[in-house]
Amino acid sequence: MTTSLDAPPIAIEPDADVAQATPEFVLPPAKEKRLSGLAPVAASFRAGAQIGARATTRVVRAGWGLVAPYVEVVSGLGALVLLSGIVALVLGLLLGWPELTFMGIALLVAVLVALLFLIGRSTYSIDIELNPRRVIVGDRAIGRVLVTNIGKRPSTATTLEVPVGEGLAEFAIGGLQPGENTEELFAVPTNRRAVILAGPAVSVRGDQLGLFRRAVRWTDQIELFVHPITTRLHPTAAGLVRDLEGQITKKITNNDISFHALRAYVTGDDVRYVHWRTSARTGQLMVRQFEESRRSQLTIISSSDTRYFASDAELELAISVTASIGSQVIRDGTQISVVTENRVLKTHSVTSLLDDTCRIEPLTGSTATARDFAREATKRLPPPSVVVIIAGSLMDASDYRAIQRLFGGETNVMALRIEEGARARIQDVAGLAIVTIGALSDLPRVMARAV
Repeated sequence: MTTSLDAPPIAIEPDADVAQATPEFVLPPAKEKRLSGLAPVAASFRAGAQIGARATTRVVRAGWGLVAPYVEVVSGLGALVLLSGIVALVLGLLLGWPELTFMGIALLVAVLVALLFLIGRSTYSIDIELNPRRVIVGDRAIGRVLVTNIGKRPSTATTLEVPVGEGLAEFAIGGLQPGENTEELFAVPTNRRAVILAGPAVSVRGDQLGLFRRAVRWTDQIELFVHPITTRLHPTAAGLVRDLEGQITKKITNNDISFHALRAYVTGDDVRYVHWRTSARTGQLMVRQFEESRRSQLTIISSSDTRYFASDAELELAISVTASIGSQVIRDGTQISVVTENRVLKTHSVTSLLDDTCRIEPLTGSTATARDFAREATKRLPPPSVVVIIAGSLMDASDYRAIQRLFGGETNVMALRIEEGARARIQDVAGLAIVTIGALSDLPRVMARAV
C-alpha cells in the first residue's frame, strides 16, 4: 500500500469536553479561610488610621491655636535675626571664634531689646466715621478716626493703621491720659465709581527695627459708596409707559378695569359684574367682560461685559445711563427690574439702586452670547411691558435683535448703544429702535424723543 505525500494535513481541534474540564486556580480551603479572617483586621486597621489622622489634625490645630498669637508677632526680619543669632552663637562656641560668638550675642541681645517694646496692653476705644457715607464720583469724602483711652492708666505711644480701599492710612498716636482722646482725619479718594472699604482700625505695637509687630483689631470695616454720575430725566421719558392703568393685553378676563364687552351669564359668575340695565332690557342676565391689564413693568438689561465696550470710560457711561433711567423710574413709582451679568440690582429705593451700581464690576465672557445673558438674567423676573437694553458700541445690531426676540410682541423693546463722544441719534433696525448716546447730557433729550 502506498501513501500519498501530497495529502493535506489534518487539523486537530481540542476536545471541548477536555477544555471545559480544565480546572481554574482555586485557593486551598485553609488559606482562603485565613485570608477571610484577616479582612476584619484590615478594616479595623483602616478605621483606626482614619481616627488617628483626625485626632492628629485636631491636636495640630489646637496646638497652632495656642502658639499662633506668639508666633505671628515675629516678622520675617525678626525670624531671620533670631535664627542668625542662634547659629552664629553656636558656631562661635564650637569653633572657638570670638568674633562669631560676639556677633551671635549682639543679635540675640537686639532680639531681647525688641521684645521689650511689646510689653503692655492698649485700652482704647476707636471709632471710624465717614462723612458723608455716600458721594458722587469726584465729590470730597472725609474720614475721621477718634481714639479714646478708656483705661485707668496713661497709654503709651502706638501706631494706628486704617486700610482705605487699596491704600493705607497710618497715624502716630501719642500717649493719652485716662479719658483723653485724639482725632485724626483722612481723605478718601473718590475719582471712580466703587464701594470703598475703610477699616478695620488696627493698633500696632513694635520696635523701630521691625523685628516684632503686635497688631490689635479695634473696629469693623465700613463702606463708602461712590455713586456714578447721573442726570435727571423728564418723568414721562423715564417711565416710557405713560398709561395709568398698565398696558392692555388681548387676554379676556372676568374681572379687571378695562371693559371689553357683555356676554350671557354663566353659573358661577360674580354677580357684582352683572349689567342690570342690559339684563332688564333683554330679559337675560348679562355680565361684563374685561381685557386683562397689567401694571407697567420696566426691565433694564445692562451689560458689563468688556467685549461689548471699547473702553472703561464707555462702560462707566453705560452704568451712569442705567442709574439715571432707573432712578427716575423709581421716583415715578413704576415697577422696575435692573439686571447685569452677575447680579440683580436692588430697586426698592433710589439709594439702594445707586448703592448696587457701585458694586458692578467689569467682566469678560460670562456667557456665550448676549442672548444667553439676557435669557438667564430675566428668566426669574416678572414679565416686562418695557425692556431697555444698554450695552457698548461693540455690541452688534444682531445681538440687540436676538435679545428682542426673547420677549413677546406686546413688549416694547428699546436698545441704548453707548459710544463715548458719538453724535446722539436714533436708528430703526427691523422695528427695533437703537439709540446711540455719546454723553450723559444727551440722555434726557434722546429719551424724550425716543418715547
